[in-house]
Amino acid sequence: MATYFLRKLFYGLLVLMGVVTVVFWMFQGFGDPARLVMGQTGDSATINNIKKELYLDQPKWKQFTLYVNDVSPIAVHSQTEIEKKQLKGVFIGGENKLAIKWPYLRRSYQTKKQVGELLMEALPGTIMLAIAAMLVATVLGVFLGVIAAVKKDTWMDTSAVFSSIVGISAPSFFMGILIAYFFGFVISKYTGLNMTGSWFDIDVKTGEHYYTLQNLLLPALTLGIRPLAIITQLTRSSMLDVLNQDYVRTAYAKGLSRTTVIWKHALRNALNPVITAVTGWFAELLAGAFFVEYIFGWKGIGKVTVDALEKLDYPVVMGSVLLSAFIFVVINILADLLYGVVDPRVRVA
Repeated sequence: MATYFLRKLFYGLLVLMGVVTVVFWMFQGFGDPARLVMGQTGDSATINNIKKELYLDQPKWKQFTLYVNDVSPIAVHSQTEIEKKQLKGVFIGGENKLAIKWPYLRRSYQTKKQVGELLMEALPGTIMLAIAAMLVATVLGVFLGVIAAVKKDTWMDTSAVFSSIVGISAPSFFMGILIAYFFGFVISKYTGLNMTGSWFDIDVKTGEHYYTLQNLLLPALTLGIRPLAIITQLTRSSMLDVLNQDYVRTAYAKGLSRTTVIWKHALRNALNPVITAVTGWFAELLAGAFFVEYIFGWKGIGKVTVDALEKLDYPVVMGSVLLSAFIFVVINILADLLYGVVDPRVRVA
């Protein structure tokens, strides 16, 4: 098991190294970062100081080396860098210290805040949205899949299959616009929902933040449509296979009720491919809710990233891509380990 985990961890590190390399070189040449920080009114001396601070006066290969040193959790930093960048971690040595630290994603061009702090403020919103969307998709998808399998070749089955095909085919950003307009505008007086809104509101009198889940409904529904369609199809297919097994016929022969056989015995054995889909889709939802968050004004990593792109705030964009890649890798490693625990055949393979 330890060897299996180390191999998965090694592959995950290779993926992250590739992402770091692509992210750095992809954003080279998109405007002058010093000008983006100062605007068009900065004098030449100030611009040169900013270029020196951002290592823009160094060759490209050295800029890349310094960037990797910043984002790596194990790196070497001088005492001056540690204090200037406000690095957090354990530091060993003299002037140049071996650092075991939180990755330093540099500072936003616009707000001057550390990118890591900005993303950590937005991460709870993205996690909340992904969990809600996956919960909606799993509960409804399993229920519709079971109904479609039990009622095979009826209008219920046809409707479930047709709906799942539509759900798979429809892009999230397109469905988001339709859902926001219909539920948040056309019939908003009946639903009480808004077209946009985040997981907290601001009291107009006191200016204080207070939490609300009302604005979570529409983006969670939108984000959950595609995994809902996949889970429905997988549950239906798996249930059809299970319902033809001998032990199901034996259960009926023993006098067990139809409800008990379907929901307690057959469904339990049909959930393996569904669990696989849920873990895979959760990683994708967590890392890919960008447009849904932007459409509904939901404060998460996606909205922060799109806003940063509009303002050419590249450190924020680069940091969000790295964080999304890290989350995706971690969840997939955990899912692989879970498969190894549940099914020994995975470990052997």
